[in-house]
Amino acid sequence: MNKKNQQNKGILVLLFILFGILNSQAQVTFKPGLRAGANFSHFTEGDDYYYDGENNSDTRRFDNYSSITNFYVGFYGALKLAKHYTLQPEINYSAQGSDYSAPDISKKFKVDYLCLQVMNKFTFADRFNIHLGPTLEFVVDKNFNVESDVDLAFVLGTGINITPNFGIELRAKKGIVPVIDFWDNNSHTNVVFSVGATYTFDVK
Repeated sequence: MNKKNQQNKGILVLLFILFGILNSQAQVTFKPGLRAGANFSHFTEGDDYYYDGENNSDTRRFDNYSSITNFYVGFYGALKLAKHYTLQPEINYSAQGSDYSAPDISKKFKVDYLCLQVMNKFTFADRFNIHLGPTLEFVVDKNFNVESDVDLAFVLGTGINITPNFGIELRAKKGIVPVIDFWDNNSHTNVVFSVGATYTFDVK
């Protein structure tokens, strides 16, 4: 074997070794999972006014939007791209809303969304994680006239893996699109706090 062939063989061996090292350091894996839990949601306060015919003027209403309890359920695909980073697309069904009360009226507003989320999950000590990302949400059910059938929100959360498959998580979500079309001059948006469990399936 001449010197050139020996050099080429040596380069190939080095490339295979380098590829093996890189592959062992960054194993890309994909695992599907389920998530479900409770939602605690409300609408943000806003400036609501009504027309006072007696005084011929607009008068501010003293309204209150308080939290209601509902549920969410969904599934995700955990694409682990690095040791501490996972890209996690999700499809969730989220039941939300708010209790409304004013001096002369009270009502429970309910609005359900189909949510397309992309979470960036950072894992520490193999158990704890922080996740954040955007969500695009479409109204699928409601009991009032919504301002928009689409919401854009941002999610921040944390979680802990009890086992390699089972975990619990806490999240906060803040919408930026006005949700309620009840009176003029409103700017009520979704706020949701959620607590629930996750289960990740082993895929070989």
